[in-house]
Amino acid sequence: MGTSTRWKGPNGDGWSSASRRLTRWRKCSYNADQRLEEIAADHLRALHETLRADQSAFGLYDTACAAGERLAKALGSLAVEGPQSTDALVARLVSEVGGDGGTLADAAVRRGAAKAVRDVQDRHPELDEAMGEGAAGGGLAWDILCDLYQVFFADMVGEFLRSVVAEHIKLAVPVLIATDPEGRIADWVAESIVDLVPNPCEESAEAKDLARAVDTAQSVVGAAQDPSAALPELAESLVPRAVGKVLGLVAEESTGGEGAAA
Repeated sequence: MGTSTRWKGPNGDGWSSASRRLTRWRKCSYNADQRLEEIAADHLRALHETLRADQSAFGLYDTACAAGERLAKALGSLAVEGPQSTDALVARLVSEVGGDGGTLADAAVRRGAAKAVRDVQDRHPELDEAMGEGAAGGGLAWDILCDLYQVFFADMVGEFLRSVVAEHIKLAVPVLIATDPEGRIADWVAESIVDLVPNPCEESAEAKDLARAVDTAQSVVGAAQDPSAALPELAESLVPRAVGKVLGLVAEESTGGEGAAA
């Protein structure tokens, strides 16, 4: 899937089943919201099945890992000096994390970065005030940044599936365009997988407690006490696990690594 040819969409029984259910869906139908959630789950399941069969499918895994590494690096600078506004944060992340690729996966990363900022703003009403402090030379708090890290990976998957659904609607069921099912599907997908993403702040706290309990690895303890130095590195190390979980490549009960789900 490149920039010069039109993507024909994903193939396979799972995708076909999800598309058929979407075709039959109508906003005014009985239990429409519940049915739309089921359609969203179908699309997420189809994506996971496709990637388990071929991890290189859509270029999504490699693109997500590269974007996650860029995001981890950006967190350190945002902790030191935050942007002046939410719009500035969106622009900065889209530029620094999104890259300049032209694939559907690249576009999903850029839209996921933008949506993550808006979603974190909903979680942290104090973000606007923090932006004002950022304008004065202060950085964003790590609890905000760690939430941003978690939400980004989930929103990236949601935005990828939004594009898949939108393309199907445009080609097969244009009557649904005005009802925006793709937006609601993307939201459901992101909300359903966000808790699978490891939170760097929580992982850091666990490592710190463990080091204290056994009274070893004093350097780890020292690093954990300096989040600006330790958390970007930790966030980067968690990227394969984060991507693997949201793409269905790592079993939910797994505690690390890139092992494929059984």
